[in-house]
Amino acid sequence: MKQFSVILIGAGNRGRTYCNFMAHMPEKYKIVGVAEPHDLRREEFAKQHGIPAEACFKSWEDILSLPKMADIAVIATMDDAHYAPAMKAIELGYDILLEKPVAQTAQECADIANAAKKKGVCVLVCHVLRYTQFYKALKDVVESGMIGEVMSVDQAEGIGDVHFSHSFIRGLWHDSAATTPMVLAKTCHDLDIIQWLVGKKCKKVSSFGDLTYFKAENAPAGAPVRCAAEDCPERGKCPYDSLKIYIENPDGLCWKGGFRNSVATHPGYTDEELLEALKRTDYGLCVFHANNNMPDHQVVSMEFEGGATAQLTFNAFNRGGRYTRIYGTKGEVYAFASDDEIIVRTFADKKKHKIELGKVDETITGGHGGGDFGIVYDLYDYLGGTYSGLDIAEIGVSVQNHMIGFAAEEARLTDTVVNIEEFCKKRGLDI
Repeated sequence: MKQFSVILIGAGNRGRTYCNFMAHMPEKYKIVGVAEPHDLRREEFAKQHGIPAEACFKSWEDILSLPKMADIAVIATMDDAHYAPAMKAIELGYDILLEKPVAQTAQECADIANAAKKKGVCVLVCHVLRYTQFYKALKDVVESGMIGEVMSVDQAEGIGDVHFSHSFIRGLWHDSAATTPMVLAKTCHDLDIIQWLVGKKCKKVSSFGDLTYFKAENAPAGAPVRCAAEDCPERGKCPYDSLKIYIENPDGLCWKGGFRNSVATHPGYTDEELLEALKRTDYGLCVFHANNNMPDHQVVSMEFEGGATAQLTFNAFNRGGRYTRIYGTKGEVYAFASDDEIIVRTFADKKKHKIELGKVDETITGGHGGGDFGIVYDLYDYLGGTYSGLDIAEIGVSVQNHMIGFAAEEARLTDTVVNIEEFCKKRGLDI
């Protein structure tokens, strides 16, 4: 059995997750290098994976200035630092596991796809929902012919009120100019799933939505800029009170401390240090007085080859979760991602069929419903030439699905319907 050597560029949460799963398969993968600007994070990762000091670097420029030193480069930097390391890694001949979104602009995405094709390397984008038990089951239903030809798909993502406030108002993805448009930053997974289920290329897209609620004019009377201010009239009552979210009830509202850990500057922090961080960082801002511009609700409408249609809707005003409805010529599917079953109703016999889903082991394979582990597991077979599944999409398909998102943002901002083929051709991407 071949063992693939791996370097990690960006040892944040996503990069560590993929590499930790690789470490569970030592016969398949070996982590041999890391590039991470945060000293403590880099040192901890190197110690965990036994990486020698000479293979640890502060920047992607440093590690990629050397001759190719591994088979695979995992690129999990922030959104605005995907393009340059990906292009350099392709030039060096690395196969790449690339965190989504592919890049910040449609042109950069096209450049990466074209470069990978020309060089003959694999670039696998981390559309991890494809690798979950839930979406695998949906794809199997479609492929079985049970519901006939897919005519329409409704995909809804409830981002979750607290999640939206944490990531897209106060957090690293609050500004579309610094990252990507909301439809890419949060729902490129969903666009990818829709196209995968329909199984055809998207032809046209339109979109509507805006940042409507989380703005200064909707702030409670007298609300200060920061939640920690003692004179806030909504202290303890506001669902977005940062003290309540990050300090007083960290496990109940924050994914077992995940949100809280984002605010902290170092491991082993105290509540007092966390409070000081809330007094000086964006995580302590009132959600109505922050410097955010991401839409808090949006809808994207798509038309595919053959006339199939789809709609994606996402917003902040919910507890969180995804659901999918698929309408076929012979039946329909209803599925909520947090359920343990998928419901299929077939027209000819008027029957309702239940497809039971097993529980995901949250201790090892639970990230993104098992998708984080699944993509790492399938990557090995794909690179080894033994893959026979339906989940993996090469970079050209992933970028085409990204183009739906970029085109949707253009459609939203210009109040137009965008032709996807023309949109791609303007950027040199042949679809």
